[in-house]
Amino acid sequence: MQQLDRGIFYEDTYLGTTLGALVFSHGTIMIDAPLRLEDARSWRSTLLNQRGGGSRLLVNLDAHPDRTLGAKTLDCTIVAHQKTAQVYRNRPTIFKGQNTPTGSAWESYSESIGMRWAPPDITFTNRMSLFWGGPEIALEHRPGPMAGSIWVIISSEKVLFVGDTLTINEPPFIANAELSEWLESLEYLANNYGSYLIVAGRGGTATKKEIVFQVQTLKLVAKGIEKLVKRNAGPEATEELASQILKEYSIDRDREEFFLQRLRYGLYQYYARHYRPSSSLEPAVVEEVEE
Repeated sequence: MQQLDRGIFYEDTYLGTTLGALVFSHGTIMIDAPLRLEDARSWRSTLLNQRGGGSRLLVNLDAHPDRTLGAKTLDCTIVAHQKTAQVYRNRPTIFKGQNTPTGSAWESYSESIGMRWAPPDITFTNRMSLFWGGPEIALEHRPGPMAGSIWVIISSEKVLFVGDTLTINEPPFIANAELSEWLESLEYLANNYGSYLIVAGRGGTATKKEIVFQVQTLKLVAKGIEKLVKRNAGPEATEELASQILKEYSIDRDREEFFLQRLRYGLYQYYARHYRPSSSLEPAVVEEVEE
């Protein structure tokens, strides 16, 4: 666990997403949940040793299974955006996985199948503030990777958790994305939080370099999709685009196929959802909500 400021921590060694924790006199606010049961136990024990107040709260930065499957094991009140809560209307009580690999962390954890979802208890639309015996903690809606994506902002300490708006040294998840909103969120991030410590959803802390690279990647995706649309290509044509995008990353060979599959799946689903809505989609992960 790495300390960013007094009472503000992140953890990026567990399977799944980068976790956050805000430990103040009223209690602990956890940002996203460990995927594995053993990691959840370790995380709770680590945070108890910080000796904050007795209350606990979990914030889910979006609806992705990597950050929400383990929520129930933390046994506390859950806060998320209302569009994240809407996703649970289409989810069964028990997670059953899906047939097509998505390049997600949960796929390497066999015990994820059969885990029970824990829907949010508290939701909001645009902005929500929390006061837990420390500085103000703001939750803000910043769509892009998913309709209900949010950021956690501690302005007085200049710390910001942005979830999958940023992924470091690995390709982004495209399946549920809205690219225009995502690029707007990244532009807002670059223009307004240059002096902040930024914690990415995967990979730990980020710099301006990672923001610029993410923007370039999404623009490459948008340009590639536009060319396919002009050709009136089918969703299967996105496979070549996935290979082109992966070449922009310096990835160990033993992880190449995993991340290539993430891009293949994500681009296919994105293209089919926007330009071939009658195509077959994987409903277990592609979870849209009404505007």
